[in-house]
Amino acid sequence: RRAPLPDVPASRCPQQHVPGCEAASMNSSLAASRVGETRETGGPLESIGVPLGRHVRSYNHLQGDVRRRKLFSFQKFFLRIDTNGRVNGTKSKDDPLSILEITSVDVGVVAIKGLGSNYYLAISRKGELYGAREFGIDCTLKERIEENGYNTYASAEWRNKKRQMFVGLSVHGRPLRGKKTRRRNMATHFLPIMV
Repeated sequence: RRAPLPDVPASRCPQQHVPGCEAASMNSSLAASRVGETRETGGPLESIGVPLGRHVRSYNHLQGDVRRRKLFSFQKFFLRIDTNGRVNGTKSKDDPLSILEITSVDVGVVAIKGLGSNYYLAISRKGELYGAREFGIDCTLKERIEENGYNTYASAEWRNKKRQMFVGLSVHGRPLRGKKTRRRNMATHFLPIMV
């Protein structure tokens, strides 16, 4: 067992927080002003937006992180989502359907939307790549920067026998089934190019 810490008089207490010390620092005075304050009182802390009670984790800093990019595959295709929701690759760098909007949904998780088609890039439970009209769990993708500088996008929701399923294009620009893709497979590597 640890011995209890001695109480240090306020006059001899350093400015930084020391357990058992009664120094008046910014944090301790803020905490002291919260003692006895309840949600019903609507005290000064609540009026400036400081949540009372249990700490609330905020991911608001992630919202609004929107990037407009083209995804250029290692196989030399631009990923595109057409107006019918089909996903494939094109060699044309001027194809308006290859302009994508990448939005942060959570830490390391993104949603990719085709600006020209208004469809979201999605991976089904079976590993099929398709365009979804509405955002759903199939549309959440884990974005990772690989050692070679390319990005990979794996389904954040679905796995195949505990293996991740990736967005990938074949050497002919056709979508690969997620069940057949691996992180080290170069067909799953994409270079985000600013538009």
